[in-house]
This record gives sequence, structure tokens and C-alpha cells, in this order.
Amino acid sequence: MMGLLAFSVVLFILSFFLKDPYGELREEIDQLSIQQVQELFQIKKKVKVLEEELLVGTDNMIGKESAYGEKREIHEIIKNQVWSLAQQGKDVEQIAAQSSLSAGEVEQIIKEFMERGQIQ
Repeated sequence: MMGLLAFSVVLFILSFFLKDPYGELREEIDQLSIQQVQELFQIKKKVKVLEEELLVGTDNMIGKESAYGEKREIHEIIKNQVWSLAQQGKDVEQIAAQSSLSAGEVEQIIKEFMERGQIQ
């Protein structure tokens, strides 16, 4: 019995001097988490810049009334998306819901593309 007690005390003391087998793994996981958060922050910054560029750019746009009664512009990318959905056979209401435009604006964009001779 005394031998077992002595053996357990030796193992207990030895455990303080041994390296933690999971410490390195925990540190790697922490580093990966920090790296992931940093990359997500960078991506969010880039998306914000792109959104600002889309809102600022006014080349090849048609007018749109905002909620405040002032004239807002519809970007060419959105117009191309509307035209693409129209070519896929989506009806005006579906396109309006997907593009956050009114049905009248969708019809105006489709009409504009038809006038350009892009009927397929």
C-alpha cells in the first residue's frame, strides 16, 4: 500500500514538470481564430469599399426616385441583372423582388434594353 502511495506522489510531482500535450494545440487554434477574424475584417472592409463605389458611380445609369423624393441612380450592374432575369423568363414582379426595384423601374429597364436592340 505504501508503494502505491509513493508511486502516486512521484507521478503527481512529475506531472508538474511535464509539457502540456494540448498547450501547443490550443495555441495553434488561438492563432487560427485570430487570423480568421483578421481576414473577415479585411473582407468586410473590401466589401464596404465596393458598395461605396457602386453607390458613387453614376456612369450608364437611369434615374430612380428615393424615399426622400430626390433622384437616385440605378447602376448598370443592376440593370444587367434585371435584363438577365428577364431573359430567363422571370416575370416583372419576381425581378422587382430580387432586385429591390419597383415593377415600373423593372419594366423601364427591360424597355431600355429592348430599345437598344438586345432582344433575344
